[in-house]
Formats: sequence, C-alpha cells, structure tokens
Amino acid sequence: MPSAPHIETHFESPAIVRDIVIGMSDGLTVPFALAAGLSGAIAASRLVVVAGFAEIAAGSIAMGLGGYLAARGDADHYASELDREKREVVERTDDERREVIEILESYGVSREHCVPIVDAFEKNPKKWVDWMMRFELGLEEPDPRRALQSAVTIALSYIAGGLIPLVPYMLTANAGAALPYSVAATIVALAIFGYGKGYFTGAPKLASAFRTTVIGGLAATAAYAIARLIRP
Repeated sequence: MPSAPHIETHFESPAIVRDIVIGMSDGLTVPFALAAGLSGAIAASRLVVVAGFAEIAAGSIAMGLGGYLAARGDADHYASELDREKREVVERTDDERREVIEILESYGVSREHCVPIVDAFEKNPKKWVDWMMRFELGLEEPDPRRALQSAVTIALSYIAGGLIPLVPYMLTANAGAALPYSVAATIVALAIFGYGKGYFTGAPKLASAFRTTVIGGLAATAAYAIARLIRP
C-alpha cells in the first residue's frame, strides 16, 4: 500500500512577522507612555489625543524609514558580496575550491566525495557562487521588494499599535479618567499580540503572550516613568 507523501510545512514569512513585531511593540508602548505622561498634567483628553496622533505620525514615518534603510543596507551588502564571489571563482579558483572542501568536510563529507562536487560547481559558476553565498557567508538573496514592504509593514503596525492606547482618550473627555482604560487596553493588546505572534511563529502561544505582555508592560512602565519625571 503506497504511503502518503511527506509534506513539510514551514513558516515562510519571518521577515514580515519581525517587521510587525517591531512596529506594533513600539506603537503600543511609546504613544501609551506619551499619553499617560500627559494625562497627569493635562485635563482635556482632546489635547492628549492630538499629541498622540502627532507622535504616531512622526513615529510611524521614522520607524518605516528605519526599516527601509535597513532592508536597503542588507540588499547592498548582498550585492557587494555577490560581486566579490563572482570575481573570486574566476580569479582565485583554487582558493575557492579549497573553501568548498573545507565547508563540506565540516558537515562530515569525506574529501574523496568532495572532489566531484567541486568539479560540478566549476562547470556551473552561477550555482557555485550561489552556494558560496549561502554556505560560506550565510547570506540569502533578499527580495527586491523587501525594502518598501518592510517600510510599509512597520509603519502600519506602528499606527495600529499606537491607536490602541489612545482610544480611551477619544471616548472620555477627562484624561485622568481615561488613563486606567488606556492601561487596560494596552495590556490586553499586548497579550493578544503576543498570542498571535506565537501562533504565526510556532512558539508556545500562551508563553509568547505572557512574555510579550510582561516585556511590553515593563517597557511601557519605564517610558511612562520617564515621561512623568521630565514633565513640567
């Protein structure tokens, strides 16, 4: 009786999740700290909301730009190393052959079995370069759309996270009265966010929710404390 085919499932978008984590975590903590810090000095929630929106706008742009520049830097680094490897397989073929053998031997492949692999690589320089990029340098070819995608994902995640602690201030005229609801909304959002992160990454979901809530809560508390200390 034929056995069922083995199909492996792997999560294929770790970069997107990382961008969402960066944007959402900052979006939840920084606007919350600003709103909470202002709520003790400003009675009107409207002013807190205006300041919060201004921070979200500036923060999302800054974070998105940072994500774009980081992704562009990775792409430029990959392109530079790719050009170098292309030159070396032509100009320093013997050195590159030795490097392939050393890498294969580190995986337990005997030297006699390494030789035909190296010979096959020499007949296909493109595959040779691709293999060296991955196994010698540990670099994967970046998606050409990665920079823009990263910028948009981080910025939108920051906006989504930043709006959550501001919602109570939008619904309550008194800033002091809105603060406890903002705290509760932020904690719940951190827990849900952590649970979702665990679901998509394969980590234990409850542990991820707890860890995200504690770390995010500590970060928000520290930011709030600093805001309280420096407020006029």
